[in-house]
Amino acid sequence: MKKVLFFAACFMALVACNNEKTGSNLPQVSQTDSLQKIIEQKDNEINDMMGILNDIDEGFRLINEAENRVSVAKDGEGADKKQRIRENIQFIQQRLAQNRELIEKLRKQVSESSVKGEEMKRTIENLVKQLEDKDHQLKDLRAQLEAKDIHIEELDMTINSLNKDVSNLKGESEQKSQTISNQDKQLNTAWYVFGTKKELKEQQILVNGKVLQGNFNKSYFTKIDIRNFKELKLYSKSAKLLTMHPSSSYKLERDSKDQYVLRITNPQIFWSTSKYLVVQVR
Repeated sequence: MKKVLFFAACFMALVACNNEKTGSNLPQVSQTDSLQKIIEQKDNEINDMMGILNDIDEGFRLINEAENRVSVAKDGEGADKKQRIRENIQFIQQRLAQNRELIEKLRKQVSESSVKGEEMKRTIENLVKQLEDKDHQLKDLRAQLEAKDIHIEELDMTINSLNKDVSNLKGESEQKSQTISNQDKQLNTAWYVFGTKKELKEQQILVNGKVLQGNFNKSYFTKIDIRNFKELKLYSKSAKLLTMHPSSSYKLERDSKDQYVLRITNPQIFWSTSKYLVVQVR
């Protein structure tokens, strides 16, 4: 914004300078009216551009706030966590689209305006760069959330479908009980895998230091019921959890052979952040 104000000040100084040079060649009254119209035109054009720039700047500020809310919700707890994440992601997408339209409007206005300045063009280029950076950040954020909650999102759809079925089949208690039983089983289903860095890379589970990005091999995972899964022998003297799980919900301990065993002390909390467990061993 400082660059734009500097650009406006320089332009008004240039207009004043041109006025001094041409003043001796025009009648005084006609010259004043003409200059006044020029100044008003420039003022209006600059004010329009400043208004658009302020709207763009406000858009980026709101996007940053929404990104922070997603980060807080992603690491928080509560049944409405995913709903808050979805709403903020949708908001970010909408604001990015609005900023994209405003930047294009500003670019067109500058090209058609009598106000010409390289500083304004550089400002627009910087805004486009900010927009591209935000697009990349949004893609990374969506990838992280998808990897972290991929099965949970599928279960959300299943829950909605189940609620409708239960409402429609109120009198068929046996079928309803079976449906609820199946749903309960799904809600308590998770997957785990452990392997060396090389093995995890081969299955696309670990890519460029990031876990569960892109099309990883889901069939490589072992399916478990979190209500019965309390312990995982890792058969290694080196172990590191690559997926995020609250540290208070598990312990990494050594057995009599000095090999690591993962003991889950609080399954509900442990699996609350991700239904996928990835452990890197040697």
